[in-house]
Amino acid sequence: MADETTPEFTPETLTNGEDNSPAIGLISQYVKDLSFENPNAPAAYQWQSAPQMDVQFNISAEGVGENLYEVALKIDVTSKADEGTLFVIDLKYAGLFGVRNVPDDQLQPFFLAEAPRILFPFARRVVADAVRDGGFPPLLLEPIDFHGLFMQQLQAQGEGQGEIPAPVGEA
Repeated sequence: MADETTPEFTPETLTNGEDNSPAIGLISQYVKDLSFENPNAPAAYQWQSAPQMDVQFNISAEGVGENLYEVALKIDVTSKADEGTLFVIDLKYAGLFGVRNVPDDQLQPFFLAEAPRILFPFARRVVADAVRDGGFPPLLLEPIDFHGLFMQQLQAQGEGQGEIPAPVGEA
Protein backbone atom coordinates (compact mmCIF):
# COMPACT_ATOMS: atom_id res chain seq x y z
CA MET A 1 0.00 0.00 0.00
CA ALA A 2 1.44 3.35 -1.07
CA ASP A 3 1.57 6.33 1.23
CA GLU A 4 3.05 9.81 0.96
CA THR A 5 6.55 8.55 1.76
CA THR A 6 6.79 5.99 -1.04
CA PRO A 7 7.90 7.08 -4.54
CA GLU A 8 4.82 5.55 -6.22
CA PHE A 9 2.47 8.04 -4.59
CA THR A 10 1.95 11.07 -6.80
CA PRO A 11 -0.93 13.33 -5.73
CA GLU A 12 -0.99 14.93 -9.21
CA THR A 13 -1.89 11.60 -10.77
CA LEU A 14 -4.76 10.55 -8.55
CA THR A 15 -6.50 13.51 -7.00
CA ASN A 16 -9.56 12.54 -4.96
CA GLY A 17 -9.71 9.19 -6.73
CA GLU A 18 -10.26 10.86 -10.10
CA ASP A 19 -8.88 9.00 -13.12
CA ASN A 20 -6.48 11.41 -14.79
CA SER A 21 -5.06 8.95 -17.31
CA PRO A 22 -5.19 9.91 -20.99
CA ALA A 23 -8.11 8.44 -22.91
CA ILE A 24 -9.77 8.79 -26.31
CA GLY A 25 -13.02 7.03 -27.11
CA LEU A 26 -15.29 6.76 -30.12
CA ILE A 27 -18.70 8.06 -29.09
CA SER A 28 -20.53 7.75 -32.40
CA GLN A 29 -19.93 7.31 -36.11
CA TYR A 30 -22.21 8.37 -38.92
CA VAL A 31 -22.69 9.25 -42.57
CA LYS A 32 -22.51 13.02 -42.66
CA ASP A 33 -22.98 13.40 -46.42
CA LEU A 34 -23.52 10.87 -49.20
CA SER A 35 -24.08 11.46 -52.90
CA PHE A 36 -24.28 8.83 -55.64
CA GLU A 37 -24.67 10.00 -59.23
CA ASN A 38 -25.39 7.71 -62.15
CA PRO A 39 -25.46 10.30 -64.97
CA ASN A 40 -25.53 7.95 -67.97
CA ALA A 41 -28.04 5.34 -66.83
CA PRO A 42 -29.40 3.23 -68.42
CA ALA A 43 -26.90 3.40 -71.32
CA ALA A 44 -23.93 2.95 -68.95
CA TYR A 45 -25.06 -0.60 -68.12
CA GLN A 46 -24.49 -1.61 -71.75
CA TRP A 47 -20.98 -0.18 -72.13
CA GLN A 48 -18.27 -2.79 -72.72
CA SER A 49 -15.04 -0.88 -72.00
CA ALA A 50 -13.24 -1.40 -68.70
CA PRO A 51 -13.87 1.37 -66.15
CA GLN A 52 -11.10 3.50 -64.68
CA MET A 53 -11.44 4.50 -61.03
CA ASP A 54 -10.21 7.75 -59.53
CA VAL A 55 -10.31 7.59 -55.72
CA GLN A 56 -9.46 10.62 -53.56
CA PHE A 57 -9.28 10.82 -49.75
CA ASN A 58 -9.25 13.73 -47.36
CA ILE A 59 -9.22 13.76 -43.55
CA SER A 60 -10.39 16.62 -41.36
CA ALA A 61 -10.69 17.06 -37.61
CA GLU A 62 -12.31 19.83 -35.64
CA GLY A 63 -13.37 20.53 -32.11
CA VAL A 64 -17.15 20.48 -31.70
CA GLY A 65 -17.40 20.92 -27.94
CA GLU A 66 -15.43 20.61 -24.75
CA ASN A 67 -13.26 17.50 -25.12
CA LEU A 68 -15.25 16.49 -28.25
CA TYR A 69 -13.82 16.24 -31.74
CA GLU A 70 -15.31 15.25 -35.07
CA VAL A 71 -13.00 13.43 -37.47
CA ALA A 72 -14.33 13.18 -41.03
CA LEU A 73 -13.09 10.88 -43.74
CA LYS A 74 -14.01 12.25 -47.19
CA ILE A 75 -13.97 9.74 -50.03
CA ASP A 76 -14.60 10.80 -53.63
CA VAL A 77 -14.77 8.14 -56.35
CA THR A 78 -15.27 8.71 -60.07
CA SER A 79 -15.68 5.74 -62.40
CA LYS A 80 -15.24 6.45 -66.10
CA ALA A 81 -15.30 4.27 -69.20
CA ASP A 82 -14.34 5.20 -72.75
CA GLU A 83 -17.98 6.07 -73.42
CA GLY A 84 -18.38 8.41 -70.42
CA THR A 85 -18.89 8.57 -66.67
CA LEU A 86 -20.37 5.47 -65.07
CA PHE A 87 -20.85 6.85 -61.57
CA VAL A 88 -19.61 9.39 -59.06
CA ILE A 89 -19.81 8.85 -55.32
CA ASP A 90 -18.99 11.41 -52.64
CA LEU A 91 -19.00 10.25 -49.03
CA LYS A 92 -18.22 12.14 -45.86
CA TYR A 93 -18.11 9.60 -43.03
CA ALA A 94 -17.44 10.98 -39.56
CA GLY A 95 -16.78 9.90 -36.04
CA LEU A 96 -17.29 11.78 -32.79
CA PHE A 97 -14.41 11.24 -30.38
CA GLY A 98 -14.24 12.12 -26.70
CA VAL A 99 -10.81 13.13 -25.43
CA ARG A 100 -9.61 13.27 -21.83
CA ASN A 101 -6.16 14.29 -20.55
CA VAL A 102 -4.38 13.82 -23.88
CA PRO A 103 -1.50 16.22 -24.56
CA ASP A 104 -2.15 18.52 -27.51
CA ASP A 105 0.91 17.22 -29.38
CA GLN A 106 -0.67 13.73 -29.41
CA LEU A 107 -4.02 14.80 -30.84
CA GLN A 108 -2.90 15.39 -34.42
CA PRO A 109 -1.30 11.92 -34.83
CA PHE A 110 -4.47 10.33 -33.47
CA PHE A 111 -6.88 12.38 -35.57
CA LEU A 112 -4.92 12.01 -38.84
CA ALA A 113 -3.71 8.41 -38.52
CA GLU A 114 -5.57 6.34 -35.94
CA ALA A 115 -9.09 7.80 -36.19
CA PRO A 116 -9.29 7.32 -39.99
CA ARG A 117 -8.06 3.74 -39.52
CA ILE A 118 -10.97 3.15 -37.14
CA LEU A 119 -13.54 4.78 -39.45
CA PHE A 120 -12.33 3.40 -42.80
CA PRO A 121 -13.87 -0.11 -42.68
CA PHE A 122 -17.31 1.37 -42.08
CA ALA A 123 -16.90 4.03 -44.78
CA ARG A 124 -15.67 1.31 -47.15
CA ARG A 125 -18.88 -0.65 -46.58
CA VAL A 126 -21.03 2.45 -47.25
CA VAL A 127 -19.21 3.00 -50.57
CA ALA A 128 -19.57 -0.68 -51.57
CA ASP A 129 -23.28 -0.69 -50.73
CA ALA A 130 -23.99 2.59 -52.54
CA VAL A 131 -22.22 1.42 -55.70
CA ARG A 132 -24.04 -1.93 -55.56
CA ASP A 133 -27.38 -0.17 -54.98
CA GLY A 134 -26.58 1.98 -58.03
CA GLY A 135 -26.58 -1.15 -60.19
CA PHE A 136 -22.83 -1.81 -60.38
CA PRO A 137 -20.68 -4.50 -58.79
CA PRO A 138 -19.71 -3.45 -55.23
CA LEU A 139 -16.56 -1.33 -55.11
CA LEU A 140 -14.25 -2.69 -52.40
CA LEU A 141 -11.69 -0.01 -51.69
CA GLU A 142 -8.19 -1.24 -50.89
CA PRO A 143 -7.07 -0.84 -47.26
CA ILE A 144 -5.12 2.34 -46.61
CA ASP A 145 -2.10 2.75 -44.35
CA PHE A 146 -3.15 6.02 -42.71
CA HIS A 147 -0.25 5.87 -40.26
CA GLY A 148 2.25 5.49 -43.11
CA LEU A 149 0.67 8.40 -44.99
CA PHE A 150 0.80 10.55 -41.85
CA MET A 151 4.49 9.71 -41.34
CA GLN A 152 5.23 10.58 -45.00
CA GLN A 153 3.47 13.90 -44.55
CA LEU A 154 5.51 14.66 -41.41
CA GLN A 155 8.73 13.71 -43.17
CA ALA A 156 7.89 15.92 -46.14
CA GLN A 157 7.13 18.81 -43.81
CA GLY A 158 10.41 18.25 -41.95
CA GLU A 159 12.45 18.27 -45.16
CA GLY A 160 10.80 21.49 -46.27
CA GLN A 161 11.49 23.51 -43.11
CA GLY A 162 12.58 27.02 -43.93
CA GLU A 163 10.86 26.91 -47.30
CA ILE A 164 7.35 27.83 -48.29
CA PRO A 165 5.43 24.55 -48.26
CA ALA A 166 4.06 23.42 -51.60
CA PRO A 167 0.34 22.70 -51.76
CA VAL A 168 -0.56 19.05 -51.24
CA GLY A 169 -3.55 17.41 -52.93
CA GLU A 170 -6.40 19.04 -54.74
CA ALA A 171 -8.97 21.45 -53.43
